[in-house]
Amino acid sequence: MKIIVADTSIFLAVALEEPEKEKIITLTSGFSILAPEILSFEMGNALSSLVKRNILSESQALQAWAVTRKIQVSLKPINIENSLALAFNFKRYAYDFYFLSLAIQEKCALLTLDKGMAELARKLNINLMEL
Repeated sequence: MKIIVADTSIFLAVALEEPEKEKIITLTSGFSILAPEILSFEMGNALSSLVKRNILSESQALQAWAVTRKIQVSLKPINIENSLALAFNFKRYAYDFYFLSLAIQEKCALLTLDKGMAELARKLNINLMEL
């Protein structure tokens, strides 16, 4: 089966009914989706941030969380040392590199809406699934 790593931006776009949702669903059909095991924490942080900034209500955030929980994704352990080495090399936070390291580890493409992460993926020769 074909596999891809999807980052938090993809799960948020689907859960929040963003315009990219249908294209994401179509594009990922037939793929096994992977994410680092920190995905749930990242989603919680992103949703709480949207509530804090008054972009979502608490009930909207909880509804988005419920949608996210229904998405078929395999959460995988990541090598923190590899992620840290990449973060140190690029002088960035480690969080992005958890997703990038998983794509490297699994030798698969990355799906992201985050332009910064896509740029890092290109620098690391990680294939990108384009929307």
